[in-house]
Amino acid sequence: MFKSWANPLLAVGFGLALPLAAVAQNGIDYKEQEKLHEIAGAMQADRIENDIQTLVDFGTRHTLSETESDTRGIGAARRWIFAEFERISEACGGCLEVMYVSDTISGEERIPDPVEVKSVIAVQRGKTDPNRYVMMSGDIDSRVSDVMDYTSDAPGANDNASGVAGALEAARVLTQYEFDGSIVYAALAGEEQGLFGGKILAKKAKDEEWHLTAVLNNDMIGNIEGINGVINNTTARIFAEGTRMNESEREATMRRFYGGEVDSPSRNLARYIDTVADRYIANLDTMIVYRLDRFGRGGHHRPFNDLGYAGIRIMETNENYNRQHQDLRVENGIEYGDTIDGVDFDYAAKLTALNAVSMASMSWAPRPPAEVEIEGAVKPDTTLRWTPQAEDKENIAGYKIYWRLTSAPQWQFSRYVGNVNEYTLENVVIDNYIFGVASVSNDGFESPVVFPGPAGTFSIE
Repeated sequence: MFKSWANPLLAVGFGLALPLAAVAQNGIDYKEQEKLHEIAGAMQADRIENDIQTLVDFGTRHTLSETESDTRGIGAARRWIFAEFERISEACGGCLEVMYVSDTISGEERIPDPVEVKSVIAVQRGKTDPNRYVMMSGDIDSRVSDVMDYTSDAPGANDNASGVAGALEAARVLTQYEFDGSIVYAALAGEEQGLFGGKILAKKAKDEEWHLTAVLNNDMIGNIEGINGVINNTTARIFAEGTRMNESEREATMRRFYGGEVDSPSRNLARYIDTVADRYIANLDTMIVYRLDRFGRGGHHRPFNDLGYAGIRIMETNENYNRQHQDLRVENGIEYGDTIDGVDFDYAAKLTALNAVSMASMSWAPRPPAEVEIEGAVKPDTTLRWTPQAEDKENIAGYKIYWRLTSAPQWQFSRYVGNVNEYTLENVVIDNYIFGVASVSNDGFESPVVFPGPAGTFSIE
């Protein structure tokens, strides 16, 4: 929070590590984490291919499609996903809590009659801070040209069997480890009909007071051949909105005077993931896009953003619109339809690794600092304060302050300050930089950076 109108307080979000064998990169010290390299290398493209093929073989997974058949429709698909999560859980000694999360939707433009929108989630409980969560999601449902056509074949290989397959593969790998915080693997329903699966799960998270640090929505992570003719398997996009959707009038006024429009928790989550890509994912460069989603479009992170949670969308850089929301057909020599031959499984595995490493790093790290404040107006020094999280007292080594020029997209400087709740950067003028604070674990894992005040907090009321 900002201390007063005359005496502001700020902070930001991202991080990775520091104590012990630290590495310097662009003015940032961090500790190399061998376990994260192990996780990045453990993803198997052939398993992702098999999962996508299984989902495609259900014919259609439209939200309004068949639910009784064992071989066709969204009912069969979600039962298979549930069973697959249970198989993964059996392999780790029952470490996953697998459940359906559902509600009946009706009276909507794309769901006029009552339909049960039923998602599948699997929760890997943290050992020391089980009410802190990070989430990876994909979408179960598929569609063709007519969003209300629930009988035609809609393979939805890339959109979005690839995201669900990624969540399953991340679960297979990460369940071989124990974490301090909890991880949610989600296959969400009802996306094409109005983001209903996300709305239902976001409401559950808020009603049950989850401390939900991060939502990583994966929607189309397998295409490398763009409609623009570009073929590229080395880049990905991270969409992250700026100002919080639920910002109050007073908070908007504070942001005008103290900043924060590019340092929402979602933006600092995106910076965190971008840094993970640079350090741990070979041959992948991520592009942070300062927008909620593609131009005028949306995805399943949005319902979480609407409630104030940090959420981003991870996806391919070069989309092919001939393979999205299309009837299966050939016109003028062009093949239309979202079929499995349009998916690059190695690329899907690479983006799955980005998710898994990011979630592992955050889940081994402490919670992001709370109540971060900053002051330093008309002074040569900048002082930051924050509140330690009681849940992390056994896992906290200390804190790290980050700062960057106001026009810089990524953090440029850092200083580990130890296990304190206040620190002054001498001769660093508050007017010239953006600041933030990250928590650091005993093993050197860092939380996302938190920008000071309500604009940057990872907590919601």
